[in-house]
Amino acid sequence: MLENLSRIKVDDPVDLIISQIRELILSGRFKPGEKLPPERKLAEHFGVSRNQVREAINKLQIYGILKVLPQSGTYIAGLGLVAIEGLITDILKLDKPEFKSLVETRILLEKEAARLAAIHSTKDDIVQLKNALSRYEEKLREGDVAVEEDLIFHLKIAEAGKNEVLKTLMMIITPDIVKNFIKLKVCNEKNNKKTIEEHRLILQMISDGNPDGAVDAMEEHLQEVKDFQL
Repeated sequence: MLENLSRIKVDDPVDLIISQIRELILSGRFKPGEKLPPERKLAEHFGVSRNQVREAINKLQIYGILKVLPQSGTYIAGLGLVAIEGLITDILKLDKPEFKSLVETRILLEKEAARLAAIHSTKDDIVQLKNALSRYEEKLREGDVAVEEDLIFHLKIAEAGKNEVLKTLMMIITPDIVKNFIKLKVCNEKNNKKTIEEHRLILQMISDGNPDGAVDAMEEHLQEVKDFQL
């Protein structure tokens, strides 16, 4: 009987915010170069939380559709309407690709990031990585789900590799993978301990300047994500 029932699809509030921003741009309410209202007002307008508005803005900023200027505000990039519409459509499509393909792409990027980090990292990069790992471990010890800290550790590896394009690609695809994985997988003390040990080994290989070792350690770390099925 259950096989005849369809899965209920619940739209992601962040996707809905992005869609509404697209409509406001295409309708002329928001024009290229124009400053957006503050996050608080946008949250009130859309009936969502400020965190959800912030996440939508961050995604649009990564794609170059919005520009966030410190002490100034958030602005619509000076792109043509056709380009903006196409980019936002791509963002919304990218959020729901085949999970397996997305994970495979992430693994390729992460392995290359680890290899480059082992080659190009500086003493300051290693300090940044150690600090990021310490914050991750501390969050887990407090019993919290350290999604953001995990992401920061992996992005710090990409930064250490000195390849900005690779880092940007990781920023686009990695957050949704990590969120899905942690949300649907039961996290426990055993899994957390294993993840910490894997992170430490990756860091050790990078610190030792061992590209092959860093690649192998990263591949082993991501094996569980590779095997995971939504």
